[in-house]
Amino acid sequence: MTNYEQLYKTYFNDVYLYILRLSGNEHIAEEITSDTFFKAMKSIDSFREDCDVRVWLCQIAKNCYYSYIKKSNMIQSIDDDEILEIPDAASDVAEEYAKKDEIARIQKILHDVNDPYKEVFMWRVYADLSFKQIAQIFGKTENWACVTYHRARKMIQKRLEEKSHEN
Repeated sequence: MTNYEQLYKTYFNDVYLYILRLSGNEHIAEEITSDTFFKAMKSIDSFREDCDVRVWLCQIAKNCYYSYIKKSNMIQSIDDDEILEIPDAASDVAEEYAKKDEIARIQKILHDVNDPYKEVFMWRVYADLSFKQIAQIFGKTENWACVTYHRARKMIQKRLEEKSHEN
């Protein structure tokens, strides 16, 4: 058995479950996991071993998943499903538009937030990962993930407040 086969057998399930958690779709998880191992096989010689192999594979998987989303134009926030529901009353309509506007402003601000804050925020909010899972992705502590997320939230809140004062 080659090293690649061993790598595949050892980490396939971890990568698959990671992408399944992100996507919520078994078909997408299978496709992205296969793509991940294909890309890992092509770049295994460039693996620097400065992090855990599982983390390296999950980073590749994450990048494959984001590329897939961009290609599929499937980007939706968790709250988008609620926004698409037809409201019953006029006051609900106003609330829905306000919520949609708020989400759009947050997403616009998020594009300008530097890493790792942007990534940690996205993993927490959009992928609903725990701080422990986020810490594993970055090879950091759970406390680091928690602090980074809360700093990202504060940055976004501050920029939202600045934008509202400009208007």
